Amino acid sequence: MTSRALTAVGVALLLLLAGCGDAGQPGSAGQPAPIFSRPAEPAEPAESSTPAPKPTAEPSAPRTSPRPKPKPGTLPPGLRRTTGTRGVALTFDDGPDPVWTPKVLDQLRRARVTATFCVVGSRVKRHPELMARIVREGHQLCNHSWRHDVDLGSRPAPEIRADLDRTNRAIKAVVPGARISYYRQPGGKWTPAVVAVAKDLGMTSLHWTVDPQDWAKPPAKKIVERVRAGIRPGGVVLLHDGGGDRAATLAACPQVIAEIKRRYGVAKLN
Repeated sequence: MTSRALTAVGVALLLLLAGCGDAGQPGSAGQPAPIFSRPAEPAEPAESSTPAPKPTAEPSAPRTSPRPKPKPGTLPPGLRRTTGTRGVALTFDDGPDPVWTPKVLDQLRRARVTATFCVVGSRVKRHPELMARIVREGHQLCNHSWRHDVDLGSRPAPEIRADLDRTNRAIKAVVPGARISYYRQPGGKWTPAVVAVAKDLGMTSLHWTVDPQDWAKPPAKKIVERVRAGIRPGGVVLLHDGGGDRAATLAACPQVIAEIKRRYGVAKLN
């Protein structure tokens, strides 16, 4: 083979090899090469610029401050709250009652002590015989309004005067010579006006130092415990002979009287 022929063969081989090598490359023979792609890998989730919400905490119960204890009401000047001696006074409100007042009077008579009865005018009118017995057995009297009006102190002075005067007249209609030395405001809702009217009618406004809350009908044992814990020399004990079922008060009376007698003595109001 001549050198020219060998050269031609060599060139042909080079072209063949070059064509095989460019088969996968674009632009070969003026045609775009086919693109073979593998399935795309799952893309990683893109990070959001908004921060993920934080877990919501369980709603907690609203915090409440302890309920403040009610401040004691301010009592107006001019109230009587002592016997004036070492002894302790017993007072009974809301009578006369045909069921309970006679039984309370029996207890007092057996114990040989006296008390102050704060009577309601309309009940005096209905039970004059009990009013007469209270006075006959040596007990003191206290005006407790005509109908146990707890709001009487907030009414105009002429209305207060008419109410107290009506009650006094009902008492004196039964016991003309009786002395009505005291007035007690129902519910202890004192006002300067009611104190002033009572004074103008010749009555001292009588409060208390021990309230065993027998009006709420606790057991007799609880009434005794409260009186025992509260009495001090010269004190005034509030009890009830009317206004409802007073069985517990009646049952407590012997122990209450004995306790007061033992420690200080039962005294009248001077």
